[in-house]
Formats: sequence, C-alpha cells, structure tokens
Amino acid sequence: MSKILITSGPTRQHIDPVRYITNSSSGRMGSCLAQACIAMGHDVTIVTGPVDVTYPAEAQLISVVSTDEMLSRAVECFPKFDGAIGAAAPCDYQPTEVASRKISKTGDGISLDLIETPDVIATLGGIKRSDQWVVGFALETDDHHFRAITKAQRKCCDLIVLNDVAAIDSKYNEIELLQPDGSCILKVGGAKSQVAVAIVAAIQSTLIRPNS
Repeated sequence: MSKILITSGPTRQHIDPVRYITNSSSGRMGSCLAQACIAMGHDVTIVTGPVDVTYPAEAQLISVVSTDEMLSRAVECFPKFDGAIGAAAPCDYQPTEVASRKISKTGDGISLDLIETPDVIATLGGIKRSDQWVVGFALETDDHHFRAITKAQRKCCDLIVLNDVAAIDSKYNEIELLQPDGSCILKVGGAKSQVAVAIVAAIQSTLIRPNS
C-alpha cells in the first residue's frame, strides 16, 4: 500500500471580500482518481479547493481556498507520502491588492493588476525525494504535446496527464499519459471514473514499488 496525496478542484483568489477569480474545475477527476487509488488498496489524502462533488469517505480531506493555501498544505503533507497526483486546477493569477471592503459599482469599471500564483506541482516536483514520485496534469488548447512535455520537464514530473478544455466540468475525459521524454504510455477516453482507473493502473505499474 502506498500513501498518495491528490490535489483536486479549483482555487479562488479574492478581489474583495465577496468577489474572486477562479475557474470551472469541478473536482470530479480528483474524486475519481482518489476512488481508483483506494480501490487498489492505497491510502489517500486529498487537498481540495471549493467543490460540490463528493469525495470517497475513505479519503482524508484537507479543504483550502486559495492557491497559496493549497501549496502550503501540500508541501506540509508531502514528506509523509510516497507520491502525489496533481489533478487540481489552481488559479494561476492573483490580484496584487485585495480590497478590504466590497468594491462598489461606479459605472467606470475597474482594472486589476495580476501576478502569477506559485506552482503547486512544480514545487512538489522540486522537493521530492528519490523515493517519491509526482504526476502532473496539463490542460492545453495549443501545441498540446510540446507544452505538456515542457511542463513535465520543468515541474520535475515523473508522468504528466495531457487533456484539453473539454474536460473542465465534464463527466468525461480523454487523456494521454506522457513520460518526460514525450513517449505516450496510455491513451484512453470515456467516463472520468474509467479514465481514472486506467491512469492509476499505469501509475501502479510504472511508479509504485511492489512492496509500497
């Protein structure tokens, strides 16, 4: 049995106390991956942003809101785990300033200065030990394979799951599981629950030690 950390869902970056930047990630893929890992006998902890999906009761949940919170909790937990699967879609940008009060409408609109948030999976990939592994996700609209392979190498991922925008907030997904050298070890589509089983089986055969 391995201890597997899964990040899941979106994160939110607040503009003021009631408004925020986010994306349409539903957490379904993370939930399905958790269920597949549990079915194979692994111990799962999920660091999740705000979602409406139900996670497996056997998994330990750590709920967060912002990308910084997801990063902090994932980094805190990771040393205790054998590997991590980055199924979350953390918000990539955050305002340089967050208003302490609700911004009132004036008819003139507002302008936002945004900076990039820290990269959760790249951070985990950068601190992983030789006996740990990291699997990332790449959702791309252009130059799919090139961008996914570049991400895998830059984030020190052992494998990366390539999918596209159609996967967002959908019950279905079509993926390719790539190694950092660009070779594809799995190509599968269908319900996210079925895709998750195939992904975890591939992780099991390539990254998880038999006695883990």
